[in-house]
Amino acid sequence: FFNTSSQHTSSLKMAAPIKQPQGQKPLTNVAVVRYKHKNKRFEIACYKNKVLSWRKGTEKDISEVLQTDTIFTNVQRGIEASSKDLEQAFKTSDETEIVKLILEKGQLQVSKKERKDGLEAKYKEVATIICDKCVNKETKKPFPVSVIESAMKELHCNINLNKASKVQAVEIITQLQANNMPIERAQMKLRLDIPKNIGKKIKPDIQGLVVDIEREVFAAKYQLTVYIDPGQYRAICDLVSKTTKGQGLVQVLDMAVQNIGDEHLL
Repeated sequence: FFNTSSQHTSSLKMAAPIKQPQGQKPLTNVAVVRYKHKNKRFEIACYKNKVLSWRKGTEKDISEVLQTDTIFTNVQRGIEASSKDLEQAFKTSDETEIVKLILEKGQLQVSKKERKDGLEAKYKEVATIICDKCVNKETKKPFPVSVIESAMKELHCNINLNKASKVQAVEIITQLQANNMPIERAQMKLRLDIPKNIGKKIKPDIQGLVVDIEREVFAAKYQLTVYIDPGQYRAICDLVSKTTKGQGLVQVLDMAVQNIGDEHLL
């Protein structure tokens, strides 16, 4: 009786929550990437940092990303996806291609604490980008990060962990402006080098695109130092390239000009 009970208890302890190929070490530090398709879910077991590196393009070796090349319907319970379900969902039997698709489009599962910490860091990152790219339109000075964060909270801005911070920053700038916050994109400072014989011809077009001309020199070349709204950068580049047939040069001197003096940031 006691021997039977002991054997049964021992077998329960040895049961693994995830099926393992023979000879493979137990999975540790598992990060699950989940992809749902037509009410079916598919999961792969990965290393979290490697998933992030793969999505950024810095990790190219998929074997470094995966803890096992098995595709599951439930990693935690060790339930593998059937070949039939994979074929129906992905229209291919090539499991490497299926894994790549799951890595690209699937959702990285994180704990509540990880998600909370990640959202807080992302929130701060987006607010910092806004501060770096914008100024108070009345004072031409940058806003403190704390002011931008407070404004974002008042607007109940939702931050998406899986969306690029710069993209979200641009969207939120528009929201802040729509709610009468005196915020605008900081001007870019450029230097333009134009062949001398084209200078007079191109000047009226340049004046129509810039906010201000700081410096203008007619010498061996026609050189200008100008301030522009960021939205005009592509137009300036196209104008110089087309008019000079590739002989002109547009150089960015400052991506976001901010008036930072000895006064407190307002």
